[in-house]
Amino acid sequence: MLDNPPLLTIHRGHKRPSPALLDRFRGAQTSHLVDAMEGRGAMHWRIKPLDPDNAAFVGPALTAFTYPADILGVYGALGEAEPGDAIVVANDGYMGAAVIGDLVAGMMKNKGVAAFVSEGPARDKAGILATGLPLFAGGVVPTSPAANGPGVTGAPITCGGLAVRSGDIVVGDADGVVVVPLERAEAVLAALDAVRAAEAKAIAAVEGGAIDNEKLRRLMLQARIIEAG
Repeated sequence: MLDNPPLLTIHRGHKRPSPALLDRFRGAQTSHLVDAMEGRGAMHWRIKPLDPDNAAFVGPALTAFTYPADILGVYGALGEAEPGDAIVVANDGYMGAAVIGDLVAGMMKNKGVAAFVSEGPARDKAGILATGLPLFAGGVVPTSPAANGPGVTGAPITCGGLAVRSGDIVVGDADGVVVVPLERAEAVLAALDAVRAAEAKAIAAVEGGAIDNEKLRRLMLQARIIEAG
């Protein structure tokens, strides 16, 4: 008979972004980051903040995989987390039981975790909001999970349709969550500067009374017109 595997497996030693690099992403809108990554990088639209007014965060990912209806991988992430980490949890998209509640969220907040993100649901919403931890989930349910395992912490996962590795840069706001692969951080920041400049120009035009732009004018000139009658 084969031996049973360990209930919790922890992967360590991943590369982490420097505090200086993380600071350059602070204040970035997720929509701008997606534009800077050519329309990619956003997690599934269902993953939204429980409190849109307390959603902004930036942090290095600490990944976990927890089996459907189980929370052991989340416990592993809580044990491994360093201040400033964004815990990102995959659970095969199972929506029948919560992957986190208010007590674990409170311990994460006490430990200095920057945010919690999961494709699975949360429970105890009022208690979670009271902790002040930015928390993103695929929904809210009252059903509690088991804690029997197995679970994995620190290994690459797929969460919300995105590949995520511990050490990748995770950014959240009221619109959702974006993941920037660590090795692409500098290129994304360079593209982000151009996106912000273009956005600022467009906003100034609208605030100045603009009712169209160059693209719209070109499309209208090229349109086929069919007169009634």
